[in-house]
Amino acid sequence: MSNVNIKPLADRVLVQPAAAEEKTASGLYIPDTAKEKPQKGTVVAVGNGKKDEPLTVSVGDTVLYGKYSGTELNVDGKDYLIMRESDIFAIL
Repeated sequence: MSNVNIKPLADRVLVQPAAAEEKTASGLYIPDTAKEKPQKGTVVAVGNGKKDEPLTVSVGDTVLYGKYSGTELNVDGKDYLIMRESDIFAIL
């Protein structure tokens, strides 16, 4: 787990995306240009929620999110996504 100094506001969460697959199931290496963006990651920070809508995800949860969800951030050389909780489809 990473220690990041970002506190999301309201219903936003900070997610560290999982690494993109390096190999196919059959063992072939995937070139960087063909790698798909991961659609799962680990929640590293959460906001306080909205007045009548508390957040259902918590720090440490592994989540699935939409392919084009969130805004990309790079903090201390690590990539993160900040998104609304509604962009998250499921907790794994």
